Amino acid sequence: MNSLSSLLIVVGLFLVGGIVSFVKQKMPTSLIVLLSIGAAMCLVAGVMRLEVWN
Repeated sequence: MNSLSSLLIVVGLFLVGGIVSFVKQKMPTSLIVLLSIGAAMCLVAGVMRLEVWN
């Protein structure tokens, strides 16, 4: 596991926490969807960059 994949996974999990917080605060749905897309992209990129696939 290299540092970039770790960073992407940590950022993705941070954004997931933000999604939970925004849902509790009843923020606009479009903002939550945008944040969800960003979190999913970070998590997928971090998992795809893991070195366990080789």
